[in-house]
Amino acid sequence: MSSIFICHLIFFTWTILAPQAEARPFFVFGDSLVDNGNNNYLLTSARADSPPYGIDYPTHRATGRFSNGLNIPDIISERIGSEPTLPYLSPELNGERLLVGANFASAGIGILNDTGIQFVSL
Repeated sequence: MSSIFICHLIFFTWTILAPQAEARPFFVFGDSLVDNGNNNYLLTSARADSPPYGIDYPTHRATGRFSNGLNIPDIISERIGSEPTLPYLSPELNGERLLVGANFASAGIGILNDTGIQFVSL
C-alpha cells in the first residue's frame, strides 16, 4: 500500500472514531445595532435601559438593547443553538458563560475619534 493511502485511512478512521468536541464561542463587535447592554455598565448618555426599549423582548423589560426586542446576535445565537451572549462588562459573564462568547458592542462607537462625541459625558 502506498503511504498516501495509509495517511488517508488513518485520517478517516480518526475522524470517525475520535470524539467530536463542539465549541462555538460567539463574539460580537459593533455599535448600537448589536449592543445588548454594554452601555448599561458605561458612563454615557447613549442608553437603552428604559421604555419603550424592550417592550417586545421576552421579559418585556429594557435590557440595554437599542431595539424593542431581540437583536441580530440574539437571533444568530438561537439559530446556532446557543445561549445569547452577555455584555462583556456583565458580572454574570464568568466560568461556563465565557465559553458561550461575549458581546463587545457599544452604542455610539466608531472607528473615527469624532464618532459618538455627542455621547461623551462632561
